[in-house]
Amino acid sequence: MSKQKAFYAVLIVSLVMSMFGGTAFAKPDRIPGGPSTEGNTNISSIVTYEEMIQELDKLEKRSKGSLEIMTLDELKYEPGKSEAGRDLYVAKIGEGDEKVWIQGRIHGNEPYGTETILNVIKSLVSNGSPTYETLREELTFYFIPMYNPDGSEKNIRHTLLAEDETRIDLNRDWAEDGFAASESLSYYSYWADVKPDYAIDIHHQGLKTQYGTNKAVTMSLGISLAPDGPTLPYIEDGAYNDLTRQMQVYVYDALNDYGNINIDRYTVGGGDYVIDIKGGVTSAMMLGLNYEGINADGHSNPAIFFETSGNTRDGSLGQKSRGKLIRQNVRGLESLLYGIATDEVKDVDPNRWDEIPISPIKGYLTDDGVIEIDNEN
Repeated sequence: MSKQKAFYAVLIVSLVMSMFGGTAFAKPDRIPGGPSTEGNTNISSIVTYEEMIQELDKLEKRSKGSLEIMTLDELKYEPGKSEAGRDLYVAKIGEGDEKVWIQGRIHGNEPYGTETILNVIKSLVSNGSPTYETLREELTFYFIPMYNPDGSEKNIRHTLLAEDETRIDLNRDWAEDGFAASESLSYYSYWADVKPDYAIDIHHQGLKTQYGTNKAVTMSLGISLAPDGPTLPYIEDGAYNDLTRQMQVYVYDALNDYGNINIDRYTVGGGDYVIDIKGGVTSAMMLGLNYEGINADGHSNPAIFFETSGNTRDGSLGQKSRGKLIRQNVRGLESLLYGIATDEVKDVDPNRWDEIPISPIKGYLTDDGVIEIDNEN
């Protein structure tokens, strides 16, 4: 085994825990506003699948026709249901030409994406402010509040295949050679028909501190095809190299002045690496995955993700921090959506992505292993 392959084999163990939901740095004692849970997360207040359905139904009735709640089964996107037979819900609202796809809880033990999305839908339904009028007029939203209902109900990261209970990470299941889970094929087929202009994926990570400080990070900003990385050039003209960075810098600017919010860039492997992978849902969107002709025109769209600090697996979600973290997500999401609606996001200098705090990076984690950076040149 080569030195590089041996290193990668060791690194992958930590990445299983860290990538899109694990801990990237040594844990601080607390998230701002929330005491240490000592590994005991109270999940009684986390929105369940049935509670999500009830809330969506209430919002649809309140909307007087502006909000449409659908299931992929009703829309005939086969298989149309989760591996355990649960309906897969989508909420559509807005009248604009540009389409935004927003998904939460693709990992079942990362709950605040669901609550963030429900909060934003509620405001789109009932908030009459000029900001929300602009959002409704300029954009059409496709919200997936709970991408992984089976994993959410079990409070686990994965879903379980109905046939043999094999654990499948839905965030790695949009692939050229096919889909293991029914949720993945259903959502992919729907995405290929919707053809969104933008996508935002809301995740959790473990607790971490900002490099060189003792400050707890409350959110990390990530792009799965690393800007200027070895994978992105496969997209013609590097189309999303700038736009994805502009999106994240816009979020950073919108949140950075608020108290109890501390943002950095997402890393893995103890903070030493950035991800540059083709094997993920947001990567597949950016690369225009075409499986069995379902996306025959090669539609693609820029896609980014938020990583909220804390998750239920590590027992690092405290009740006092819950409201603060959800409000952080809502504020970041609403700000980005406004930037998209007004085109302000395209006025951002993409090179300011480098100003967002990050630890010294040793290389890229790709589908084929680690690519080291020569920091001496």
